[in-house]
Amino acid sequence: MDNFYFYCGVFIFGVLVSSFAQIALKKTAVKEHESLIKEYLNAPVICAYAVFFMATFCSVYAYKGIPLSLGPILESTQYLFVAVLSYIFLKEKLTKRRILGISVILCGVLICSL
Repeated sequence: MDNFYFYCGVFIFGVLVSSFAQIALKKTAVKEHESLIKEYLNAPVICAYAVFFMATFCSVYAYKGIPLSLGPILESTQYLFVAVLSYIFLKEKLTKRRILGISVILCGVLICSL
């Protein structure tokens, strides 16, 4: 059972890291670029996709110790991570509606994982 929590932690770590990559892509997307090629081939974008690649390996590795049905449930924590990181790094507002939605997601995650 101890390995189960380890694999869940690996999975959630991958989701968290993937959320940081999404924020990096959003920050890069709002900037002006000299050309279409420089818009997609710059350091932040390449690093973000490398992080996505690493997060995929975390998910694949974690599936060794968690049931396949638990993956999408844990993956939904990404909504929480992206909302919080957007608030911190992009200065996006956390509205009551968004907080309610995140709360419903978290309740669903808790209910399904128990």
